[in-house]
Amino acid sequence: MSKHRLTDVDMVEQADSGTDNGASSRAVNIRTFATLPAPKKTRVIAVANQKGGVGKTTTVVNLAAALALRGLKVLVIDADQQGNASSSLGFRNLADNQLSLYEVMTEGAALRDALLQNAKIPNLWLVPASMNMAGIELELNERTNFQQILGEAVQQLLSSGAHFDYIFIDSPPSLGIMTVNALVAAQEVLVPLQAEYLALEGLTQLTKTIDMLVIRLNPHLRFTGILPTMVTSNTLLGKGVLEEVRAYYGDIVMETVIPRNVALAEAPSHEESILTYQPASKGAKCYLDAAYELVNREEKP
Repeated sequence: MSKHRLTDVDMVEQADSGTDNGASSRAVNIRTFATLPAPKKTRVIAVANQKGGVGKTTTVVNLAAALALRGLKVLVIDADQQGNASSSLGFRNLADNQLSLYEVMTEGAALRDALLQNAKIPNLWLVPASMNMAGIELELNERTNFQQILGEAVQQLLSSGAHFDYIFIDSPPSLGIMTVNALVAAQEVLVPLQAEYLALEGLTQLTKTIDMLVIRLNPHLRFTGILPTMVTSNTLLGKGVLEEVRAYYGDIVMETVIPRNVALAEAPSHEESILTYQPASKGAKCYLDAAYELVNREEKP
């Protein structure tokens, strides 16, 4: 285990024993977490998979929370019309005058003017989705250079003096306009992969799309990792899928595996990340490990 991984003895013991609820899990002091080194420049990471229900938004929210709790400044851009990242971070209902990604994409509003700060994790910020995004792809399809709108907005944000160590873009479960915008805006792509064979078929299509975008629109985009999610490791199916994906994709597949975990499923209903909802749960431990591994996968100059 990496030296950056979980070191809180009580947390490890509770996580390994499967204790996911009760006062003991909430008693862990999140302020005692060790800090992580900041990247040399802002890492913009699109989290993408055109298959729904693979833990994509769960991955965005909890990786962002883990890094922010470790002293890094993190921004989540909710580019999914369903707005699940927004509600999971405490912004299920937006104020009438609150700007969202819709205004950024369709009206030229600045990302900086749409920022919201998470109440429980001060280092964590959000550009929310709104109900107006339901038909956004039809609106954007009529624009020229519609694939680059989000990328230009991100660059404008960074050049305005706003500093973030990590920017995560939660893309919708499709290969449509918003996902393309996320992949063009990003420098890296992280793919949550559910341990099922149908998910493997979708991964092949996604990698082809990424290869095409690298050639045509974003030559700087790199495949940072595939994160196995919703894994039931004690089944032959789970083991078989993991073995197959590791054999084919090699080191691109992350060592950390995210298991099926009740607390991970419950946290969004409380509008929290797993790191604040049940920080002693096995799900929290695994996402912390995934965050450390992601830090170690920074591209070296």
